[in-house]
Amino acid sequence: MTDVAIKRALLSVSDKTGIVELAAKLAKNGVELISTGGTARALRDAGLDVLDVSEITNFPEMMDGRVKTLHPMVHGGLLAVRDNPEHAEAMETHEIGAIDLVVVNLYPFAETVASNADRDTVIENIDIGGPSMVRSSAKNHAFVTIVTDPADYGALYTELADHDGATTLPFRKRMAAKAFSATAAYDAAISNWFAFADQQQQFPDTLANASHKEAELRYGENPHQHAALYVPDGPASNGVPQASQVQGKALSYNNLNDADAALGLVAEFASDKPAIVIVKHANPCGVAVADSLLDAWQAALACDSVSAFGGIVAANVPLDGPTAKAITEIFTEVVIAPGVDDAAREAFAAKPNLRLLLLDELPNPARSGFDMKSIAGGVLLQSRDNGVIGASDLKVVTKRQPSESEIADALFAWKVAKHVKSNAIVYARDGVTAGIGAGQMNRRDSSRIAAVRAGEAAEAAGWQEAHTVGSAVASDAFFPFADGLLSAVEAGATMVIQPGGSMRDDEVIAAADEAGIAMVFTGMRHFRH
Repeated sequence: MTDVAIKRALLSVSDKTGIVELAAKLAKNGVELISTGGTARALRDAGLDVLDVSEITNFPEMMDGRVKTLHPMVHGGLLAVRDNPEHAEAMETHEIGAIDLVVVNLYPFAETVASNADRDTVIENIDIGGPSMVRSSAKNHAFVTIVTDPADYGALYTELADHDGATTLPFRKRMAAKAFSATAAYDAAISNWFAFADQQQQFPDTLANASHKEAELRYGENPHQHAALYVPDGPASNGVPQASQVQGKALSYNNLNDADAALGLVAEFASDKPAIVIVKHANPCGVAVADSLLDAWQAALACDSVSAFGGIVAANVPLDGPTAKAITEIFTEVVIAPGVDDAAREAFAAKPNLRLLLLDELPNPARSGFDMKSIAGGVLLQSRDNGVIGASDLKVVTKRQPSESEIADALFAWKVAKHVKSNAIVYARDGVTAGIGAGQMNRRDSSRIAAVRAGEAAEAAGWQEAHTVGSAVASDAFFPFADGLLSAVEAGATMVIQPGGSMRDDEVIAAADEAGIAMVFTGMRHFRH
């Protein structure tokens, strides 16, 4: 017989959502209620009979409530193995009563940190007795039911109703697993606060990571792979997991990855004119800023209309009807934006499989944080690439000085290149990408591929020349040889922006001077693997 009748319950909660209703139902079933502090007051105010923990321990709460449940009369009732004769004898000798149900949630540590409370207040919101009771109960789940989440009160009601006031072992095991996850996440939050906020460590000796499952996905990058979406515990940032999905099928692993890439890039243009980013396989294939969102869409699409098919579209401003209608004219997997008007919503509704995601606001590209990558046998952790370059940061290294318009195009191309997989080459003219070369093993090939894409776009649109002519070209890392730069010159670029720092910088600068183009160094690299 694995069912355990609930005759005695200890309730001590910080989040009092639903606790009075739960206690009332338990009392109606004849369960004796034990409680502490504010929880006991709330239950008494509701007219319920409650024993204080101090009545069980014969010891008063002390030290501002720091010491109240850390007592053998409590933990003996939680940890006793009831079919063990020695345990049973100890309980009888010391008059320790069994506790069958524990309902505990912990001091609001994360919320206290998020409120910018002072250090002493943060420390006082580190729960000690609560986690101890949770862990004791969860360890002894063969005999004790532990509930840590108010969202599970309904499941507890059903369990008790279906089993004549008892809980089953499968239910207790499930609740115990959730309880240990709760204390692990709680300790992780405390550990991280001490490491990062209190001690200002960049990389602590032990990295505690707690996340909760947001969704299980149909499959991973490929159908034979399993996948799920987890969201870190703590204050939420603005990202794809926080977006509201208005319509469309459930997001896949690749949808989430690509939408994140599109959102990260379009956020670089948050304060610019209307911008559109089109992403395919985590690389941008078209980016544009323009006076209107529709113009930006048309310009971004023209950059590479072949790759845009089945792509992800992100906008930096709310979408309007004409732009939405134009987007739906090609197959689009996901659209993400900080809002839509009614006409846009209606246009997207005509494509029910299109996934429409809306955010309250775009993420801050300069925000701090970490990127994590799993490798065989370990994890790589690095600070986010949140580096930003402005016109005043550029160092002109050629004889020819760039014009203002060339600098503007160079900075635009640089923002895009930051989000293109290495080796990355981006041509841009008049706030529009003209050609993008991504992920090649050498920079020369990336330059050539970008130029080929630009030529194909020009041919498809009937332009007289590719938009790489008169463009600025950005390279995410330095040109190790002059050949990559010369490929850009052949494509018609008149301006180059690159980090510099190569042993052959002098050779590359000389090649730029000979070609009569302008070049600036940023002193910052943007590798993206």
